[in-house]
Amino acid sequence: MQKKGKCDDLMIHIAKPIIGEEEKKAVSKVLDSGIIAYGPKTKEFEKEFARYVNSKYAIATTSGTTALHLALLSIGIKEGDEVIVPSFSFIASANTIIFCNAKPVFCDVNPKTFNIEIDELKKLITKKTKAIMPVHLYGQPAEMKPILEIGKEKGIVIIGDAAQAHGAQYHNKRIGSISDLECFSFYPTKNMTTGEGGMITTNNHDIYNKLLSIRNHGREKTKWGYNHGRIGYNYRMTDIAAAIGSEQLKKLDKFNDKRIENANFYNEELKGVETPFLINKVKHVYHQYTIKCKKRNMLIKELEKNEIGYGIYYPKPLHQYSHLKQFGHKKLKVSEKIVKEVISIPVHPSIKKEDLEKITNVTNGVFQYHGK
Repeated sequence: MQKKGKCDDLMIHIAKPIIGEEEKKAVSKVLDSGIIAYGPKTKEFEKEFARYVNSKYAIATTSGTTALHLALLSIGIKEGDEVIVPSFSFIASANTIIFCNAKPVFCDVNPKTFNIEIDELKKLITKKTKAIMPVHLYGQPAEMKPILEIGKEKGIVIIGDAAQAHGAQYHNKRIGSISDLECFSFYPTKNMTTGEGGMITTNNHDIYNKLLSIRNHGREKTKWGYNHGRIGYNYRMTDIAAAIGSEQLKKLDKFNDKRIENANFYNEELKGVETPFLINKVKHVYHQYTIKCKKRNMLIKELEKNEIGYGIYYPKPLHQYSHLKQFGHKKLKVSEKIVKEVISIPVHPSIKKEDLEKITNVTNGVFQYHGK
């Protein structure tokens, strides 16, 4: 939700992708090669990403949404199955479950971390539960240790939604190497981008082969390539997108370090609002810097007045959307409460020190006289 001001050139944007000469040259090289669809560059990017997160396999897709859809299909999610997912997330987390004709079972979130609440999660498990989809919201990993323990004990597959968590770490392990499958998005506002694109990581060889097949019209490996052994989709990444991704991946740690530096500035300087809560032994990569405050509309008015972008991620819990209301229940009160309080302010690597100071001064000015 980027809010534009009267003079967009002076606007402090909520997100701003950084595309350098390296990406431009890489794209030109692909264009000159004549291989611009799925090809050697995408395969190279997949290997690079797998090495980065310390996963055996990585499968590039057209978006984070198609990554989630493929992940669910690869483990056989179908009608009658249940997938537990937080109600406070981007809508793709739930929609992809609907794509499989399965049932999203909404779980409330922790009011401090915004991630799935473990005690509530345990209560929602039934014989029909086939997967749990923790979301690493805003770039902070969910509490994976108890989630993985539940999965192992109950025989439930863990599919992480890591659309906002590139480079994030949980107990010194990168997100992408922990869950049974992990799904990333490379949308332009993410910590790294391919323009549009996604990635699935896994350590399971059988699932990897299924993902390759379903991503490519259900094809199986044969001499001629036209043996379609299952229903599949065209969810392949292009070499153009992969060329951008390879260069962005080289810069990801630097991008994230700057995000963390900007977040630390806010953590020290912001007054009168609830700043992000960090769980133990995690690396939060601040896809968004999200605060909570009671008088949000008052803050919005001042941000707009001062040409400062902001975002409401997200204005509704998932169970309040018309096509998902049937899956709602009474124990989602935290999600319903925090959508009225959260607001994200710019934290991306392009922000200058004077921008951080301006955002901080404007925010503090609102709550200095009016409280949270």
